[in-house]
Amino acid sequence: MSQTLIEKIAQKYAVGLNPKHEVHAGDYLSIKPAYVMTHDNTGAVIPKFKSIGATKLFNPRQIVHTLDHDIQNKSEKNLEKYKKIEEFSRTMGADFYPAGRGIGHQIMCEEGYAWPGTMAVASDSHSNMYGGLGCLGTPVVRTDAAALWATGRTWWQVPPIAKVELKGKLQPGVTGKDVIIALCGYFNKDEVLNHAIEFVGDGVSHLTIEERLAISNMTTEWGALAGVFPIDEFTIKWLRQRADYISKRGLEGVFSDADGKGIHPRMNQKRIDELSRQVGIPQAGEKNALKADHDAFYAKELSIDLSTIEPYVSGPNTVKTMTSVSELKQKEVKIQKAYLVSCVNSRLDDLKEAASMVKGKQVAEGVKFYVAAASSEVQKESEKAGYWQTLLEAGAIPLPAGCGPCIGLGTGLLEDGEVGVSATNRNFKGRMGSPKAFAYLASPAVVAASAVAGIIDYPWDGKSTKVKGEIKVNTKPEGSKSSVKIIDGFPTQVEGEIIFCHQDNLNTDGIFPGKYTYIDDFTPQQQAEVVMENYDPEFVKIAKKGDILICCFNFGTGSSREQAATALKYKGIQLVIAGSFNETYKRNALNNGYLLIECPQLVNDLKAKYGKDKLTVKTGMNVKIDFTNSLISERSASGGKTDNKTYSIDPVGEAAQELIVTGGLEEWVRRNI
Repeated sequence: MSQTLIEKIAQKYAVGLNPKHEVHAGDYLSIKPAYVMTHDNTGAVIPKFKSIGATKLFNPRQIVHTLDHDIQNKSEKNLEKYKKIEEFSRTMGADFYPAGRGIGHQIMCEEGYAWPGTMAVASDSHSNMYGGLGCLGTPVVRTDAAALWATGRTWWQVPPIAKVELKGKLQPGVTGKDVIIALCGYFNKDEVLNHAIEFVGDGVSHLTIEERLAISNMTTEWGALAGVFPIDEFTIKWLRQRADYISKRGLEGVFSDADGKGIHPRMNQKRIDELSRQVGIPQAGEKNALKADHDAFYAKELSIDLSTIEPYVSGPNTVKTMTSVSELKQKEVKIQKAYLVSCVNSRLDDLKEAASMVKGKQVAEGVKFYVAAASSEVQKESEKAGYWQTLLEAGAIPLPAGCGPCIGLGTGLLEDGEVGVSATNRNFKGRMGSPKAFAYLASPAVVAASAVAGIIDYPWDGKSTKVKGEIKVNTKPEGSKSSVKIIDGFPTQVEGEIIFCHQDNLNTDGIFPGKYTYIDDFTPQQQAEVVMENYDPEFVKIAKKGDILICCFNFGTGSSREQAATALKYKGIQLVIAGSFNETYKRNALNNGYLLIECPQLVNDLKAKYGKDKLTVKTGMNVKIDFTNSLISERSASGGKTDNKTYSIDPVGEAAQELIVTGGLEEWVRRNI
């Protein structure tokens, strides 16, 4: 069977596979990514790492530490935290980048960690950005990061993969940021939620690498787990320019200089030459390892005509709503703050665009315009080119290279009633300050033009048309399904009575109320007593030990509290079956040795059967999961007749089985260090 690019990369970084196993969406894998990055949250990963008994990094060259989130905070407490992280990192031999060097994701790209055709992860949701360079970048949680430090590997379930075709060419004045705003606003019904995306089409060649990075970065806000562009001649050209720049700049950062000649270990011409050969024409009969096969299966296929996109603005307070700048201009939406900061749009081209908008002008009275480069290198180059001075002369307020107001930290947060327009990636209510403020997202050029106009504005005279886009949902062909190897200690099948809850998007606060989250001595028994309390107070009375919970789509959305998984486990619910799960919830569950299974057909059938009259239904039906053959069947708990319907599920592979048998990732790590 053919593979997508993402499946090929996952195959390359999977460990312990049967030699004949071909990786496809749905597979649980044990993975050893090329690199794992943590930022300020390194401070939270360190105690996890130590608590599992680890004393050294499995592979120091795999680990990257960057300080970038709270760098404006000069308090004694934060400086001490940063000092401890740096001491740990240097003692352990990891690659370390101090506060002020830049945002971790930008560093990962600048310094060659996010390499085309490889897999790199980070304990941050915007690791999707690496896909702009053809690198499979995807987020992990902190427990995963600790496991990677200690063993070099963690687990990953290959998500369903969507293909997004970019057709045509952008109009002058329209940018990559407008493309991702259009994708988020046009396809705004969770079409790609928890999918990995591969971008294709003739339109890709008209996008700069900087634009690709911006688009990949915000696939996070679109709901995806990765957003990967093809590796082409433009990728190779960008890498060669980077390597030339670095050779002239001199080496920075921490890394091994194996040959003693000052050659960068990642961003060098020899490595680029090898990559160039890999993306070339394969030998006769071979498939290209760095391109999707032409007949690869995609769960969904979306397309958008780039020529129909114009400068857009997301919001306020959501990326699912977009409005053209020309329309907003007529409404004279007054702003108080403007931001050109963050990992999505603070690179050199972004600063150049913004500078062209404000040159010879002044920031409007009553408006504060904040500017921060994505890295110290970007700031240096923008100063050399004159862009930085142009922005400051117009009245922009400089901030250090790093995160800040985009995550609600440091100077310049939105206050009650204020309106801000920002070139950042996330505008959730309260994200950039007060929940009573209004945050819009736009391109750097629109942000800068708005800063000098005092309203959301941009001098654009292009063609306004309705966005043209399409979506196609594909049914996966039934192939020959091989039996799954069951490891010692893992059951071949389980059976239990169905407890059904119909609500989609059931969030973690509904599963485990937030008021209990930070009670440190809250026992497993207490967790069991309050599980699903905010969703249905009757749940704990209805559900019994041994039941199997079946519910909804996007189960476990919301905050990352892991008690939302452990509370169900402690209640005695054997496992949860849902149409789909929030990815962070899925990771927290399996990391705690708790199994989740996706079966949308079964969920839809139960919805049709039981409706929405009751929040929790004790069905009197049993469900049996056959793990060897990856099948689910149902029958009457009293032995009565049923439709005997059988459903296929993705195989629960050995990587997932190991976590269940050992009781979770931390215990698995203890056994493998």
